[in-house]
Amino acid sequence: MRILFIGDIVGKPGREAIKKFLKPLQLEHQIDVTIANGENAAAGKGLTKEIAEELYTNGIQFLTMGNHVWDQREIMNFIDREPRLIRPANYPVGAPGQGHGYIRTMGKKIGVLNLSGRVFLPPLDDPFSGAIRWINQIKQETPIVIVDFHAEATSEKVALGWFLDGKVSAVLGTHTHIQTADARLLHQGTAYITDVGMTGPRDSVLGVKKEIIINRFLTQLPAKFELASGPIQLNAVVLDIDEDTGRTRKINTIQMFDEG
Repeated sequence: MRILFIGDIVGKPGREAIKKFLKPLQLEHQIDVTIANGENAAAGKGLTKEIAEELYTNGIQFLTMGNHVWDQREIMNFIDREPRLIRPANYPVGAPGQGHGYIRTMGKKIGVLNLSGRVFLPPLDDPFSGAIRWINQIKQETPIVIVDFHAEATSEKVALGWFLDGKVSAVLGTHTHIQTADARLLHQGTAYITDVGMTGPRDSVLGVKKEIIINRFLTQLPAKFELASGPIQLNAVVLDIDEDTGRTRKINTIQMFDEG
């Protein structure tokens, strides 16, 4: 089984990158399932129902979220009824939506678990101990478990990767919008990368106009963020997974660019 996981889709430029790159990429790599982090897909913050449907139409089958999950308040009106969309499982009990879900392909189920880190992010429930509970639930349905760990600190991501080695198929970091060079298979068959990267405007600072961020560093004054325009990119990883054992055989990084 071959799974494509796409890094944080940022605003309209990220959605344009999906339209331009995704279908040829799926064909080239013979992708069975495509998952993406969509927490920045609506103007850089959150997700609307219309944008979610646009992403599904363009070839994404499942969406994960992160700390911007509630930034578009309309998500609260549809997240409970959308099985293709999950938010971090370690939000407190009572939060709308689900923290894990399933995709069916090739007669098999794939479990997807979304977690949020707590270092430099809101102090949600413990993702480490919680992960074990949720993984145990998922493994009653399938041995294939993909974890999107939406976290800031590299140490927290690496630690969760080692903690879950052999328990899940992959631990894939999101949130920092920069693809890291550490994609690897851990000792017990879990694929790992600290950050899958960003799908959006290439000549930017994490998707935002570079001039705004540079000026903010120079002056320390607040500024309204605006998404950058120009060349677009798609960052992702491809996972080759043994569908019977859930172990990953190979992880490859993907970087696609349009010079504009």
